[in-house]
Amino acid sequence: MALMPRRVKHRKSQRRRIKGNATRGNTVAYGDWGLQSTEPGHVRAQTIEACRIAATQYVRGIGKLYIRIFPDKSVTARPLETRMGKGKGEPDHWVAVVKPGTIMFELAGVSQDAAKECFARVAHKLPVRCRLVGRTPGS
Repeated sequence: MALMPRRVKHRKSQRRRIKGNATRGNTVAYGDWGLQSTEPGHVRAQTIEACRIAATQYVRGIGKLYIRIFPDKSVTARPLETRMGKGKGEPDHWVAVVKPGTIMFELAGVSQDAAKECFARVAHKLPVRCRLVGRTPGS
């Protein structure tokens, strides 16, 4: 089941340009290892679900997965072979806006090698480049 908000203030939203680096959600907070985005982009709800399945299959029974992004922006689409000039299309799918530095997924209770292997499977499904980061000693 793909993620989506229960209700939103506005059904249709504008795309906007993704500028700057992430200032919030850019540190590993819940787990020991995190998957950090290194470029901006939109991650679809279906992609987040596919990543969740891939990660939980790998860490089943030994670790815990935390999902730190949520798709709360609607993306609209017009039907195929439709002429221009009839307004904005209907909401088609939901995306999470990801800035460089955003921690998207976290793992707890696994070794670094296991986290590296798990996040390699997850990163393969994502539309943005990512890297493995560890929890900083101070936090």
